[in-house]
Amino acid sequence: MTIRGTSQVAKRRVFYIPGYDPFPPRRYRELYRKESRKQALLSGYQIEQKPGSSDTGWLVRSRIEGGKTLSRIDVLVWSDLVRSSMSTGIIGTYFSLAKTSWTYFSTGTFRRLTWLRKGPVIAALYPVVMLLAQLMAALLVAGIATGTLEWGASLIAGFVGASVSGVAATMLSVVSWGLFLGFAYLILKWFKSLDGKTFAYYLMNDFAYTASKNGAYPDEIEARLHEFRHRIEAALRDEDVDEVLIVGHSSGAHMAVSVVADILRNQELGHEGPALSLLTLGQAIPMVSFLPDAKRLRRDLHDVSVSDQVAWLDVSAPGDGCSFALTDPVSVSGVAPGKGQRWPIIMSAAFSNTLSDELRESMKWRFFRLHFQYLCAFDQPGDYDYFKITAGPTTLKARFGERQSSGQRIDVVASKFTSMVA
Repeated sequence: MTIRGTSQVAKRRVFYIPGYDPFPPRRYRELYRKESRKQALLSGYQIEQKPGSSDTGWLVRSRIEGGKTLSRIDVLVWSDLVRSSMSTGIIGTYFSLAKTSWTYFSTGTFRRLTWLRKGPVIAALYPVVMLLAQLMAALLVAGIATGTLEWGASLIAGFVGASVSGVAATMLSVVSWGLFLGFAYLILKWFKSLDGKTFAYYLMNDFAYTASKNGAYPDEIEARLHEFRHRIEAALRDEDVDEVLIVGHSSGAHMAVSVVADILRNQELGHEGPALSLLTLGQAIPMVSFLPDAKRLRRDLHDVSVSDQVAWLDVSAPGDGCSFALTDPVSVSGVAPGKGQRWPIIMSAAFSNTLSDELRESMKWRFFRLHFQYLCAFDQPGDYDYFKITAGPTTLKARFGERQSSGQRIDVVASKFTSMVA
């Protein structure tokens, strides 16, 4: 049986919670395989990936920093829920746009988010502006096309000397409106077909799902978090495991915080057993925690921040415009305790130093690729190495527990809503 708090890891369980992503787990398996090989060559260590017992996981054997480690990595799947939330269609997306915009602006949440990093605020505005621009363009082109057809019809009628009765005029008006709406819909459908490049619908669905219950988790997410907790608790009972590491990326970060909080509340971690660690990457937690009904999440942030049974490292980078970089999600959400806050340690991935000019230039306008950089190789490696953390011989706490948070850390109370579930 492992003594909890040991620093060395021979065997690890990693549970990865993706962001708002409709793709299956194999995407992350292949990304890990490709990028770990790159990092191993760059950093001079050995790492080997093998298939796991299911499609959602894989095994990693490594020789890093003089130690041999076996890590089993599992993706905690909620991509099916993402796909379901993205099936609202064109009209449904515009209804979501109106509802979500009203939620953020009427509650004052959007204004307070602007006190923090501008990047994610711009990212939130982007789909609204883009979708409204698409709508205006569709209406304009449809109006021109319909008007041209009406002009042609009247020209022909005048040429043949035909008169238009009241009933015929009404019918023509109905046909004209039908053509107008049909043209507009077809143009909007064309715009939607380009979303693999514009991401307007994708981002709008993401923000709409986040705000669908004013910050509270949808029932299906609560149910999935319950499943995640039971899987992680089973790993924590494994006598052969030295560390259980939960990784939350992007929208998966606040879900990871809530899972860990549930574990801490429902299971007293004794002196023996695996170390419990939490790694959040590229988080945008304030987008949720600032909403009025995010009481559960705010309580979770508070509870994890004061626990001595977990180590929590939050990694972001100012170059990532999709995250609230170097922002302490506990403090800015207004739930930091007066004394005794232990976590998270706020660390910068420092893209400007850890990525070469060539690599950064190749990702200059690829914002989503940059947002996934935390899971990838760095060609000028610094202190942060995703593969050392997930496959190396040292626990997260032993590796970073004594580290001071970044001097650029943002910790001012910015949320209007700070109440927590009793």
